[in-house]
Amino acid sequence: MQFARINDISLHHQIIGGPQDKPVLVFANSLGMDFRIWRDVIVRLAGDFPMILYDKRGHGLSDVGQVPYSIDDHVSDLSGLLDLYAVKEAVIVGLSVGGLIAQGLYAARPELVKALVLCDTAHKIGSAESWNARIATVERDGIESIADAVMGLWFTPAFRRPENTAYHGYRNMLVRQPAIGYVATCAAIRDADFTDAVTRIAVPTLCVVGDQDGSTPPAVVLSTAKLIPAARYEVIADAGHLPCVEQPEALTAILRAFIDPLVHGDKPNG
Repeated sequence: MQFARINDISLHHQIIGGPQDKPVLVFANSLGMDFRIWRDVIVRLAGDFPMILYDKRGHGLSDVGQVPYSIDDHVSDLSGLLDLYAVKEAVIVGLSVGGLIAQGLYAARPELVKALVLCDTAHKIGSAESWNARIATVERDGIESIADAVMGLWFTPAFRRPENTAYHGYRNMLVRQPAIGYVATCAAIRDADFTDAVTRIAVPTLCVVGDQDGSTPPAVVLSTAKLIPAARYEVIADAGHLPCVEQPEALTAILRAFIDPLVHGDKPNG
């Protein structure tokens, strides 16, 4: 396990080596999850690209740090981690709140970003009312009280069938996150709005979404793609909010098709 002191918190992360002539792929994960959600994508890319995965503050094995959070705090953590390893011009793959962090990183530190993959995310996610209601429920009753409702938005009925042991494992991952970090990140999402910023994105961008995503549905992701100049948009069949879990092979194929032209200096198709 690897840990780094960034912004006075310990960030848990993993560095996976790869060819020096390939861009570094950086994976930022969703609310209430840790970087293990990327495992089935990573194993398909290992050896072909250098990669960085990390647990954002308040999640996984990273410190909670001082609350409340803003998206800027999460962005500063990621930029600090990339600076630590002297990484520039990375491909940032951000899922859900990780996609907001990716958008914020480009806005604050464009030299760190070669391309963006915005997975099951949007320029603005949800409403203040919905986030405030979730925050109040978790503060009162804990993450367990919302787990089944969240899982219903995140995973397809086929994945949620009782005999699927993997489903129970991901549910465990959610309910075992620190509630204080979860709530603080909910507030950061509530207050984040990149509606104007995304119109100024000038690097190749892929927006991808599961066709059964209940948190950021295809129409929401498409609305973001339409704001970004020349963005590519892809829908993954039979997947919810976490295609990296439900359809890792399909997501990996889309990533490769998007990234490979970047390696050769071409523009991605789409």
